[in-house]
Amino acid sequence: MGKEDYIVVLGEVAESLPNTTFKVRIIDENYPAIQGHIVLCTISGKMRIGYIRVLPGDRVNVEVSIYDKTRGRIVYRHKPERPG
Repeated sequence: MGKEDYIVVLGEVAESLPNTTFKVRIIDENYPAIQGHIVLCTISGKMRIGYIRVLPGDRVNVEVSIYDKTRGRIVYRHKPERPG
């Protein structure tokens, strides 16, 4: 699959599962067809190498295949907003 076979959407981690798998709820308003869907995601290789932790409630960028909208890959974790 090439680069054009994926779309990158904004999501929020809903649940953490075994083997670095997560359920992510899509919250991106630019893609109303999949907004609100739950996607089963794994962590990308760069995030594994960098030991980036992903916790429930985090906002993440997810690569979702245009062929299978139920699976994806977490490619970026947004920094949490600090109050104040």
